Amino acid sequence: MKTRVFSGMQPSGNLHIGNYLGALKNWVRIQHDYECIFCIVDLHAITLYQDPAELRAKIEEIAALYIAAGIDPKVCSIMVQSAVPAHAELAWMLTCVTPVGWLERMTQYKMKAAKQESVGDGILQYPVLMAADILLYQAGIVPVGEDQAQHLELTRDIAQRFNSLYGDTFVVPGTSLPAVGARIMGLDDPTQKMSKSATGANHSVALLDPIDKIRKTIMRATTDSHPAVDVETAGAGVLNLLSIYQAFSNASDEELKQRFTGMRYGDFKKQVAEMVISHIEPFQRRYREITAEPGYLAGVLREGAERVAPIANATVRTVKDRMGLYT
Repeated sequence: MKTRVFSGMQPSGNLHIGNYLGALKNWVRIQHDYECIFCIVDLHAITLYQDPAELRAKIEEIAALYIAAGIDPKVCSIMVQSAVPAHAELAWMLTCVTPVGWLERMTQYKMKAAKQESVGDGILQYPVLMAADILLYQAGIVPVGEDQAQHLELTRDIAQRFNSLYGDTFVVPGTSLPAVGARIMGLDDPTQKMSKSATGANHSVALLDPIDKIRKTIMRATTDSHPAVDVETAGAGVLNLLSIYQAFSNASDEELKQRFTGMRYGDFKKQVAEMVISHIEPFQRRYREITAEPGYLAGVLREGAERVAPIANATVRTVKDRMGLYT
C-alpha cells in the first residue's frame, strides 16, 4: 500500500516559476510513487479578503496549472478544500485541543500580525486548518518547503496531543520529506524568496506571463558589481539566475561553470531567459488546451472531491466517536 501524500496551494496571487520549480515539478516527480492528494486550499485563501468572482476563477486556474505542469488527475486526486466540508469540521475539533500559545508562536502569524492593525482570527487559526487538511487524510508525507516546516511540526504536535488525550487516532506525518525543488528568490531582491504576494513589477516570472514580459523581467534581474559571471564569487542575484537556469536545464554545477564563467551579464540573462521560455511556452500551450475544454476542470475537481471524501468523512466519524460527540 502506497504512503499517502497531501499538499496544496492557495488560489490567490499568480503562480510563478518559484512555485513550479519548488513544488509543482516535485509533485509531478513523486505522483506515481505515492497516493497523492493535491488540494486547492481556498479556505486558507479567505483568511484575507478575496473578491468572490476572482477567487472562483483562480480556483479553476490553479487546477489547470496543476494539470499543465504534468499532474495526472487519473493518477492523483486534485480537489478543492471547501468542496469537502470535513476539512472545516475537523479543524474546529482540533482547535479545541490546540493551546493558543502554540499558535501565537508561529513565525508567519507574528509577521502578518505585525503588518496589520486588526488581525482576523483566521490568520491565527490558519495552522490548525492546515493540520486538519493533513490529518484528515492520514497523510504520511507532506512535501512542503522550509517556510512551512514550522506549520508541519505544529501538525505533528497537534496529532500527538490528540492521540494522547483520546487514543491513537491520527497518523503523525513524518518529518522526512521528499526532496523539495529549487528555492527561487525574487528577481528584484535576491535576498527574499520569490512570492505570489509581492507587488514589485520585476519581482517574479508568473507561469502565465506573456513571453515578452518574461524576457524583459529576466533581463532586468538584479546581478552584482562584477563585470561578468564569476561562479566562484557570484553575488545573490547571479546565483539566483544560475539556480533558475540549472533547475530548468538539469545542468550540473560543472556545466554551469564552463558555460557561464566570464560571460557578460547581458548575454547571461538572455540565455537564462531563453531557457525559461523554452519550458514556459509548451506549459502555456497545455494550459490553453485544458481551459478551452468546456466542463473539463469542473469534472476533474468534482471527481477529485468524490474520491477523497470517503477518507475524510471516515476520519471525522472516528474523531467524533473518540471525543464523545453525537453521531
